[in-house]
Amino acid sequence: MGVKDTPGSTVHAGEVHSLQVEMTPLGAYRVLGVPMRALSGAAADLADVLGPAADHLVERLASTGDWDARFRLLGRVLGERAAAADAPDPAVAWAWRRLRRSGGTVAIGELAAELGMSRRHLSRRFHHQVGLPPKSMARVLRFRRAARLRALAPERPWSRIAADCGYYDHAHLDADFRALAGCTPTEFATRPDVLARPS
Repeated sequence: MGVKDTPGSTVHAGEVHSLQVEMTPLGAYRVLGVPMRALSGAAADLADVLGPAADHLVERLASTGDWDARFRLLGRVLGERAAAADAPDPAVAWAWRRLRRSGGTVAIGELAAELGMSRRHLSRRFHHQVGLPPKSMARVLRFRRAARLRALAPERPWSRIAADCGYYDHAHLDADFRALAGCTPTEFATRPDVLARPS
């Protein structure tokens, strides 16, 4: 699944054996070799992304005796794919790094101006390789930073977190939590699945 800017959940009908790999959007673009906008908010079958190599990889992972060996195998396969792929667009990579370092607070117009291109042109290229337009990605990054700050300092007031993360006010933060997590900030902070996550 690619990056998304809506709430989601995973449901299964019984026992599941799986490996979850988390990559940066540009890392996924490089390894998977598909436009990330096609995967944004959608679940895709591994074979739809990797082609015939997917079934072979799944068989090799299933027949590997222990988890350490599985992770080594998966790391080797993904590393080989990344090494054989073209690098992401340098302008998109720069914009992604700048946006991420700012926690989603840098203005998209400022990014475009620094790159010497129009907002529309940057948005189109960014969306293709990252999976979301830069404005939507900035929103996700602000939300993630706010959630992380609260997890690290539960006593910190939400209004202070809102200011630290570049929200206009507490209501703006509340609206983003409802849109991205499907609940209020306070509800999000007390959910068992959130409390169980490592900081």
